[in-house]
Amino acid sequence: MESLSEPLLVRILASVPAVELVLVCRLVCSQWKNLIDGAALWLLKCQQDGFAGEDAEEEGADNWQTLYFLNQRKRNLIKNPSGEGKWSENVLEDRVRMWCRKAQVIDLRAEGYWEELLDTTQPKIVVKDWYAARCDAGCLYDLSVTLLSENEDVVAEYRSDTIAVPQDNEGEWTEITHTFTDYGPGVRFIRFEHGGQDTVFWKGWYGARVTHSHVTIEP
Repeated sequence: MESLSEPLLVRILASVPAVELVLVCRLVCSQWKNLIDGAALWLLKCQQDGFAGEDAEEEGADNWQTLYFLNQRKRNLIKNPSGEGKWSENVLEDRVRMWCRKAQVIDLRAEGYWEELLDTTQPKIVVKDWYAARCDAGCLYDLSVTLLSENEDVVAEYRSDTIAVPQDNEGEWTEITHTFTDYGPGVRFIRFEHGGQDTVFWKGWYGARVTHSHVTIEP
């Protein structure tokens, strides 16, 4: 390998899975370590996987390696986001206000996001939800998302207003979204909770409908 030029060696290493590059190949020698810690290799991998254009330059991102791993892991972290069957282990009923609430807690480390990434890079945490009422029944809806520390202390929080949909409505779906940025170090969990209540109090369930709940970690 010593006779290979660095550009050729970068192309060879770019064919190796990212985790093996960091955990195995990086330990082979100082030359490989420098290449794997450098921008050229990760820019190439980003281009190969469609995370960067062919005209992108090494100075075009603060850290191509971080960008690659964030894009590779990007997915919806909510389990059963459309509420088919059992949505989560945490279904709450507010019997005083007659609300039904559902919640999930996401363990970011269990999902593959390491502490240094969360504390130093602080990638965007994007939250989305869709809600609607029945055409013949109004409803109330709200969304609460909390970023929690190791000890479940609140690091950052988003709470929507209580949204009222009138009884005579078109039954149209509405998206609500929020993006956490610069939230500070220490985030280890995300608690997602949404809830609804009907405003006519008919027998049965006529309250808010929710679907396509999303929590994603993005570059």
